[in-house]
Amino acid sequence: MKTTIIGIAGGTGSGKSTFTNRLKDYFGDRVTVIYHDDYYKAHDEIPFEERQYINYDHPDSLETDLLVAHLEALREGRSIECPVYDFTRHTRSNRTKIIEPSQVIIVEGILIFQDERLRNLFDIKIFVEADADERILRRVLRDMNERGRDLENIINQYLTTVKPMHYLYVEPTKTLADIVINSGLNDVAFDIMKTKIQDILANAES
Repeated sequence: MKTTIIGIAGGTGSGKSTFTNRLKDYFGDRVTVIYHDDYYKAHDEIPFEERQYINYDHPDSLETDLLVAHLEALREGRSIECPVYDFTRHTRSNRTKIIEPSQVIIVEGILIFQDERLRNLFDIKIFVEADADERILRRVLRDMNERGRDLENIINQYLTTVKPMHYLYVEPTKTLADIVINSGLNDVAFDIMKTKIQDILANAES
C-alpha cells in the first residue's frame, strides 16, 4: 500500500486546523490526521505554575524525531502508538492512541516544514496564511474556550514567544510549500485538495 503524506502548516490561528478538519470531516476514516502538537515534550518534572513560561513555539519544544519515526513506520505498513498532549496541564497525557497505516495521512502543525527530515516525508506541502490580527483573535478565543487559559496569560505568551517565533521559524517556511492558501475556509483550495485525495484513494483501490 502506497501512503501519501500531506503536510498542512501555518501560523497559530491561521486556519490550518479548520482546513485539516474540513478534509477529515469529508473523508472520515479514509484519511488519517496526525497533529504535531501531540508531540510536545512532557514536562512532568516542571511545576505546573512554571510550565506556562516554556517556549512552546520553538522547534526544540517538540519531539519531532518521534514523529519522523512514526511516519516512516506508517509508510512501511506498521501501526504506531501516538502520544496525546494535554493543553490544560501543559504536558503529555497518560493515554496514547493507536494509529493504523492508511493511504492518506495528513500532518498538521506550525513547525512541520521547519525540520528538513520531516519536510522531506511530505508528498504535498500546504501553508495556510491569515492576517496577523485575525490570527491573534482566533488564538485568544481558542485558548480561553478550549484550553482554560486566562487573557493576561495568552497576551503575555503571544508577545514573548508566539509572535517572535512565528517570524523566526514559521513564516519563512511558507516559501517551502507547494500550495499557499488564504484562510482555512478557502473553498477553491478545499475543492482542489478534495479532488486530489479522491484521486489518490481511487487509484489505491483500482
